[in-house]
Amino acid sequence: ALPEGSAVLIQKPLGHSLAQAIALRDQCRRRGLVAAVNTQLRFAPYIAEARRLIAAGEIGEVYDFDLRVSVETPWHMFPQVFGQERLEFTMHSVHYMDLARSFFGDPDGVSAVTLRHPEKPDIATTRSSIIMRYRDRPLRVVIGTNHDHDFGPRHEESFVKWEGTGGAIRARMGLLMDYPSGVPDALEIARHGEREWTPIPFEGSWFPDAFIGSMGVLQRFVAGEIPELPTSVDDVVHTMAVVEAAYRSDEAEGIAPRVS
Repeated sequence: ALPEGSAVLIQKPLGHSLAQAIALRDQCRRRGLVAAVNTQLRFAPYIAEARRLIAAGEIGEVYDFDLRVSVETPWHMFPQVFGQERLEFTMHSVHYMDLARSFFGDPDGVSAVTLRHPEKPDIATTRSSIIMRYRDRPLRVVIGTNHDHDFGPRHEESFVKWEGTGGAIRARMGLLMDYPSGVPDALEIARHGEREWTPIPFEGSWFPDAFIGSMGVLQRFVAGEIPELPTSVDDVVHTMAVVEAAYRSDEAEGIAPRVS
């Protein structure tokens, strides 16, 4: 129903499967839409600052990316998820797989498992482990999520960590802890040999600044201020391919150990 040629920001996920994502991309092409997807974690202020530092060579060559979320997610705030066949990869970890892609490009392979909570049969999978494999690169990309950690705030975790040949950067995604109130975000850097972490100043948080960034980059592209649209449907359909590969890996259930 959108007028042909409209500029549009589509909420993530781009469908609930790769087939739906491709169908949406093709529809956008037929309508001539300038279409972006709101994969807004790319634009969170602490992510943007970390990206700037990494691009400037502050921690050398990145060889390890670790994203970990272990929190109590209040599912009652999201009634639309009840009864869905797919949840964690499409609604949560899509952000994290997209973020890894934005730093390292498309992976050569994906290994993953995602599981339900045994006492929450009306909610699809809520705990996941994902490995994105990059052939011929000494790069480990690991995403671990647990949205059922309801044992108090002391051991909750929500962070992204990049380790490189010259140092490391760690960003705390405070919003996801004690959601929706959240705790303060944080960004720190440790340079090789110093063995201590130094805070990095930045302004803003995931809400609303990441959304401002996501909409802003679309507006800047339409205005001709930037040459490429980084979150275009043509790009994010590749994120959905990673998501689909993660589900296929989970269904394959890994390789059985055998003694011959």
